[in-house]
Amino acid sequence: MVAPTDNSVLEKGRAALTVELVYGASTVTSAFATSPMKLLTPHSRGPSVWAFTSSFGGGLVAGDQTRLELHVGPDARCFLGTQAATKVYRNPAHRLSGHQTRATLGENGILIFAPDPVQAFADSIYNQHQEFRLATGSGLALVDWFTSGRAARGERWAFHQFQSRNEAFLNGERIFLDSLLLDQTQSPRVAAHLGRCNCVALLLLLGPPLQAAARRLLEDVAAQPVPRRAPLVCSASPVADGALLRVAGESVEAVGRELHRHLNFAGELLGDDPWARKW
Repeated sequence: MVAPTDNSVLEKGRAALTVELVYGASTVTSAFATSPMKLLTPHSRGPSVWAFTSSFGGGLVAGDQTRLELHVGPDARCFLGTQAATKVYRNPAHRLSGHQTRATLGENGILIFAPDPVQAFADSIYNQHQEFRLATGSGLALVDWFTSGRAARGERWAFHQFQSRNEAFLNGERIFLDSLLLDQTQSPRVAAHLGRCNCVALLLLLGPPLQAAARRLLEDVAAQPVPRRAPLVCSASPVADGALLRVAGESVEAVGRELHRHLNFAGELLGDDPWARKW
């Protein structure tokens, strides 16, 4: 169980959430956050807990470092999202902004971790590291995606540096690692490499509760044709005890719809569809 210490309560930009099964229902048993982070739990007890992170000011300014610690107990279920896209604001001094997630799942626990995309503005620098530790029988659906920035204002892939690293462990053994670095100082042609795409996404399905969904995902993507200059491109591959989907698209909305299409099983696991009125 996540239990804040005296020092951790005083740390800036930290949030912690514990979800446990109490009398047959998933229940928030511990939750707190310190500025600039906010933690909302509109569904704090039921078939699943729904929680949303946010931040004062709507994003990260130069030097902001935030951290989320999440514990889903045995047989409990949790959906974790964000109120809106995570904005990483303009930062001409190139001071590092970043976020860390540390999540643990007990036996047969289920976590649907699906924040909105990261939107890195021009001249920003962002580093994200997310770690998920699963136990026997637990299940994880992880969404990690980001946009080209403020494309409507002509800012496309104009950030200074963007880095995202995702790791998953099963009973202490690492079973998944994905690391991405887009650095304008090393490869100043990021926009050229990504071409027409304005959004890139990753969807990872792991564990026995999500095996059927992972199998359907692999079959569905394998059957899709890839037309020339398609506005949306998908690829899928099996991973240990699950499947990995990658999506790149010209619009954020199209990528979001594709993610939701492969997450349509979540409503049955959570008791309702958290995206019914969103995507």
